[in-house]
Amino acid sequence: MEIRTLRYFLAVAREGSITRAANYLHLTQPTLSRQIQDLEDSLGHPLLIRRSHRVDLTPEGMLLRKRAEEIVAMVDKTEAEFTAMEDTVSGDVYIGGGESQAIRLIAGVIDGLRAEYPGIRFHLHSGNAQDVTDRLDKGLLDFGILIQPANIDKYDCLDLPAQDVWGVALPKTHPLAAKPSLEKQDLLGLPLLLSSQAISPQPGGNAFLEWFGEDFDKLEVAATYNLFYNASILVEAGVGCAVTLEGLANTSCESALCFRPLQPRLAAGLNVVWKKYQVFSPAAELFLERLRQAAEG
Repeated sequence: MEIRTLRYFLAVAREGSITRAANYLHLTQPTLSRQIQDLEDSLGHPLLIRRSHRVDLTPEGMLLRKRAEEIVAMVDKTEAEFTAMEDTVSGDVYIGGGESQAIRLIAGVIDGLRAEYPGIRFHLHSGNAQDVTDRLDKGLLDFGILIQPANIDKYDCLDLPAQDVWGVALPKTHPLAAKPSLEKQDLLGLPLLLSSQAISPQPGGNAFLEWFGEDFDKLEVAATYNLFYNASILVEAGVGCAVTLEGLANTSCESALCFRPLQPRLAAGLNVVWKKYQVFSPAAELFLERLRQAAEG
């Protein structure tokens, strides 16, 4: 397989039509059809279901699309890194992480670097720990921002001098909204929305599960989520109350939601992680250096 052919295949998958993809790629339709047919022959599997005015992906085509997107992204990232070596103050830095107020520290570092080196570009990817570490392991990210609980044993890491506080997002009209904080007994019998990452067992222990202790099995879990925005819509719709981190819920005057911290206080640590023995681009190396300074600051 050639990278060029994979780009052709991705264009066809995206456009849903060989004709439209050929126009986008500035190729003739027969040339593109022949390239896709050669790709199918080399793999030994049909990739497209050809219809009169469109094409659909076969199961093999869907698998190749996923793999091709990863391969092409890695090639583009590698080419950009080598290009950046010609000028050590330019290049791309790829960062993935969950939703957290700790991004403010990182935003300050990015702002400072961009002011000094406008040739550095930052690419942010939002996801939970599993999503972020998967992309980190595949080389699609330089750094991951992980909210505890998360397994960081196989990575190098930098502890951020910040913590996120766990609490409950609930409608302002809810009876529990009158309380300044909520205890375990307040949550028993309530339909709850819980972070799928927070309720997953971790090799080093899970402070979230330990906070609930034996009462965790008594909780009524209405739904789980990986990022909070959609969960907040469910809370507004009355599905349940969401156990989440402070600062993620919109609790402004115009919002229907409020946030109440858990009591006793439960906080989540944050780590910036990267692959062991990672060889960074100059831009990523500079970002890590400035982030260390900010964290120690």
